[in-house]
Amino acid sequence: MTTQLALLKAIRTGNLAEVRAVLDSGVSAELIDGQGDPGLPMGIACFMGFADIVRELFRHGARVNVDDNAAPTSPLSMALRGKRTEVVRTLLELGLQLPPGTQTGLSDNEVMLAQWKSHRDGHAVVDQHDVSPVIEEIDVVRCLGTDTQVLEADVLRAARGTR
Repeated sequence: MTTQLALLKAIRTGNLAEVRAVLDSGVSAELIDGQGDPGLPMGIACFMGFADIVRELFRHGARVNVDDNAAPTSPLSMALRGKRTEVVRTLLELGLQLPPGTQTGLSDNEVMLAQWKSHRDGHAVVDQHDVSPVIEEIDVVRCLGTDTQVLEADVLRAARGTR
């Protein structure tokens, strides 16, 4: 069995240890699909719902963003087609640029948090005119009985740019 086939088999079976072993042996994480597009391993992992394998492929150079993230073979489209919201969250955390109007199955807060993690971890694709958001973290030791709705509303307004 070729090493490329071994990688695809390991991904399809969800065997993270085998995926790591094959990638560590030097196999590219960007194999070409039947249409001539790179990203077959990432597409399979996204469709199957293996977020840990998606992260491993990313660590070995697989892209989460393609020229058109709404394209049917993009990692995002494959995760959405498989109804894998955890993988969508993982892709966002790894710097996925979400096309406007995409229904992800995640709440606005979940999307915003995943995008914040992407900025924090340095995965976000930053445009020259983009300014990184200012995020204030609040560590509350005891908040039993505290009404946090006002704070949450302020955070949402700030994230949307409507003050």
